[in-house]
Amino acid sequence: MDDTFLTQITNGIIEEIEQGRNGSFVLVSYSDCSDCGSGTQVIRLNVSDSTAIMDEEGGRIPLSELQPGMVVNAAFSNATTRSIPPQSAAYVIQIVRRAHRDSVTVGRIVDVDRRGRSFATISDGNPSSMIRFNVADDAQILNGMGRPMHFANLVPGLRVRVRHADFMTMSLPPQTTAYEVRVIR
Repeated sequence: MDDTFLTQITNGIIEEIEQGRNGSFVLVSYSDCSDCGSGTQVIRLNVSDSTAIMDEEGGRIPLSELQPGMVVNAAFSNATTRSIPPQSAAYVIQIVRRAHRDSVTVGRIVDVDRRGRSFATISDGNPSSMIRFNVADDAQILNGMGRPMHFANLVPGLRVRVRHADFMTMSLPPQTTAYEVRVIR
């Protein structure tokens, strides 16, 4: 494919997907240059039967497998409409990373591992409900007022709401990754 007739997006985020009688499209937000301070742009990629939609390994998949929040690379026609957002014919859409699916657990902290940056909770005083949360480096930790606080301030006895990955290990207690920890009053 001749590069003079196409534009490429690297690490765009799917905002919306629509499939209908009048055609299908994928709305993608992206930044041309993340280091130069340019803002986020949005483009509506019109999907046809000739659009190659691929998973992370390059295998072809149907449009129905794409979901909002996924990170994708895309190649599309340089011919775009002047509408807002602009529209263009999509040649290739490839998943780079799937969206994180989150779950929420509310419980009381019963153990904190400062070195391992993790803590365990139980819900409703039931020891069999124990979950160990490994706190991601970029996780938000918020106090009861919604203000940022340090991991060191998490102590046994605090009641917390934890937004975490929807997968858990098969260990006892099960473990998962925490993305946000909020102290509940």
